[in-house]
Amino acid sequence: MAGRILIDLFMTLDGVAQGPGGTDEDTSGGFEFSGWQAGYPSSGMGETVSEGMRQLDALLLGRRTYDIFAAYWPHHTEGPSGEIGRLFDRVPKYVATRDADTDLSWKGSVRVGDDLAAEIAELRAQHHEVHVIGSIDFVHSLLAAGLFDELNLWVYPILLGRGKKVFDDGAVPSVLRLLKPPVVDDSGVMLLRYGRTDRVPEVGTFED
Repeated sequence: MAGRILIDLFMTLDGVAQGPGGTDEDTSGGFEFSGWQAGYPSSGMGETVSEGMRQLDALLLGRRTYDIFAAYWPHHTEGPSGEIGRLFDRVPKYVATRDADTDLSWKGSVRVGDDLAAEIAELRAQHHEVHVIGSIDFVHSLLAAGLFDELNLWVYPILLGRGKKVFDDGAVPSVLRLLKPPVVDDSGVMLLRYGRTDRVPEVGTFED
C-alpha cells in the first residue's frame, strides 16, 4: 500500500499559519505577530500533536521550516520532553528547495524539488507516513497540485487579519472530507482532520 503525505499546520481562526512558534520564526512581509501560539500552552493538544506524529517515518519540509528545525530539534533530544526531537533526528528529512547549495548538514537530510510530483510518488513508495509541518509557502504548492492525503489543522481562536494563510487566493476549488470528529481542548483550540476527494464544489439554488 502506498504511503501517505500528511500536512500538519497550526493556524488562526482566520486562516493565518505564518510564524506560530516564535517571535523570530517568520517576520517576512512585515508580519508583526510571529510567535502568536505562545498564549496557548495547551497540554491536552500537546499530547494530541505527539500522538499524531508517532507513525511518522519521514519529514518533508520547506527550506525556511527546515532551517528552523535544524537549529532547534537536534539540541532537544534528551529526557521525556525530547521525544519529538529524537524522532525528527532519526527519520529522513526531505527539503523542498531548488537551491543546490542549501546547507543540509542535519543528518539524514536530502534535497528535493526538481520534479515534485515524481519525487513525492517516490516518497510514497519508500515511507508509511511523510509529514509536512509548517512550510506554508511549500504547502500552497502541495495543495494546488493535490499532492497530499491528509490535512491536519490545529485551529486557534485568534484573529490576526494579516499574514500568510493556509488557503490563499490561489487555492484550487475542491471538496474535502472530515476524517474524524473534531477534537477541542479547554482553551478553544480545535483539531480538524481532512482528507482529499475528487469532488469540486457544486453550485445551485435552495428551493422550498
